[in-house]
Amino acid sequence: MNILENKKVIIIGDRDGVPGQAMEECVKTVATAEIVFSVTECFV
Repeated sequence: MNILENKKVIIIGDRDGVPGQAMEECVKTVATAEIVFSVTECFV
């Protein structure tokens, strides 16, 4: 059982850390997880 199964996911990535697109690719490995929002921001 995966912690993300049957969940809706909001992803907030960091430009200088882990970008949102990288986390999105990891979440996509869980077939039943739904990404509802994904963004990469610059936190200064």
